[in-house]
Amino acid sequence: MKKFSIVIAGGGSTFTPGIVLMLLDHLDKFPIRKLKLYDNDPERQEIIAGACKIILKEQAPDVEFVATSDPERAFTDVDFVMAHIRVGKYAMRELDEKIPLKYGVLGQETCGPGGIAYGMRSIGGVLEILDYMEQYSPNAWMLNYSNPAAIVAEATRRLRPNSKILNICDMPIGIETRMAKILGLSSRKEMEVRYFGLNHFGWWTEIRNKEGKDLMPQLKEYVAKNGYAVEGEEAEDSWNDTFLKARDVYAVDPTTLPNTYLKYYLFPDYVVKHSNPDYTRANEVIDGREKFVFSECRKVIKNQSTQGCALHIDEHASYIVDLARAIAYNTKERMLLIVENKGAISNFDPTAMVEIPCLVGNNGPEPLMVGKIPQFQKGLMEQQVSVEKLVVEAWITQSYQKLWQALTLSKTVPSAKVAKDILDELIEANKEYWPELH
Repeated sequence: MKKFSIVIAGGGSTFTPGIVLMLLDHLDKFPIRKLKLYDNDPERQEIIAGACKIILKEQAPDVEFVATSDPERAFTDVDFVMAHIRVGKYAMRELDEKIPLKYGVLGQETCGPGGIAYGMRSIGGVLEILDYMEQYSPNAWMLNYSNPAAIVAEATRRLRPNSKILNICDMPIGIETRMAKILGLSSRKEMEVRYFGLNHFGWWTEIRNKEGKDLMPQLKEYVAKNGYAVEGEEAEDSWNDTFLKARDVYAVDPTTLPNTYLKYYLFPDYVVKHSNPDYTRANEVIDGREKFVFSECRKVIKNQSTQGCALHIDEHASYIVDLARAIAYNTKERMLLIVENKGAISNFDPTAMVEIPCLVGNNGPEPLMVGKIPQFQKGLMEQQVSVEKLVVEAWITQSYQKLWQALTLSKTVPSAKVAKDILDELIEANKEYWPELH
């Protein structure tokens, strides 16, 4: 079996240790000869890398480990780039969430004005990593799960149309894992799904088991009462609320099962009412996962051992191994990916980046036909895809007008006046990160 060389771009992320542990747990299915971490913030990466080095020494001493801030060293001789970068880190996420809330508009990481602000920061960072990969390892694939995936995917479609990049999201995977638990199945892989939409903006239309039995009636009955909340499953309060709220989102169209993120577009007033403008999700993460991961990494470095360490495998990330394996071994596994529509949804913009099932092999994804979608979803998606395209257009042309239009068009923003007020404050906050708008 060929062994692969991987670079994790965003090596200083709190998600990196979980991904490293997950990769090591799958070495029998996806062997690795070299694992590199790359981050343009060496101080932050140093702590994560210090712990990862010890994890590898204990679990896979034959895997070469490198942590670097030098692009040439990071991206030379790699087969896969796994990218999860956050331009501006959590400090900027906090502003993305708190600025819109001042104007009575929801503050969320990837939806509404916050998602637009984050998108304007992410485009340049993702393109930079893609260019490094193409310069130093032109045959490599980039598996990108940097958010907001929809805006990033549209930007790479426009600006790097021939690049070997796959844009993915593990949110549907997380929901499908919950569905499997609801159904009493051991894994989401026991289900075959039909799904369509945009990233963080989609619907399941069919779920069957491997024998072809329709599982939707049982799931719908459960979701109508409980959303995707699963008894005994621990989650932070904000996520518990999101999983429960899925029952109200489902009620809007009981012919499908919704992605949880639709809550932000269909019930924005509810979200604002239940938000604390002084303590948002960013603060939860800073005080929760951020502190936990860095303190555990420091503990590992201090003890020079993982004994008693509470870092754990990031199961969601196993989706990335499945994707890498599908490309490496031409498995033709069926997976949800963000790809150019090109007629897969027959009554929708062919240039839209849609999230649909694809068969994945060594030439990349082969999208499966979805056919016609209903008017309700089509209308919502046309509005949202226009927001995403306007954001990318604004970034490319440095256009204030286009970005104002994008914010105005977002279903989360009540008026052009509010859109302009939020935009002007976001521009001020993002001076270091956005192109200068004219």
